[in-house]
Amino acid sequence: MAEPTPRRNEPRLRPAPLLFEPAEAASDPEHFFDLESIDDPRALLARSTELAQAFRAAADRAVEFQAMAAAQLADPRRFDRLTPADIAERAEWTEDYAKKMVEYGRDLMSGAEGRGSADPV
Repeated sequence: MAEPTPRRNEPRLRPAPLLFEPAEAASDPEHFFDLESIDDPRALLARSTELAQAFRAAADRAVEFQAMAAAQLADPRRFDRLTPADIAERAEWTEDYAKKMVEYGRDLMSGAEGRGSADPV
């Protein structure tokens, strides 16, 4: 798993919206966000690029929330705080990675607190 990297100064991408596929479409291994039905290679490249960017942005955002959750769970002020080893086990990470994620989450939250919100937008 790649190490988290703060991106506070980078503008957020506004990727194409990810629309949830109906269960019957998702169960078809040949079906993927209707890309298989696009015949024009230019349109296919454009839409598949939009999807790739959207998935990357969604993954980056999810990692930020993982980091904030890890930092909250490791907070020494919590009576039920978890150790990095406990967090690693729950998230299926290594302990070293859990420690880095806790620090990353603390950095995100300290930057967000200065803006008056815990949301790292």
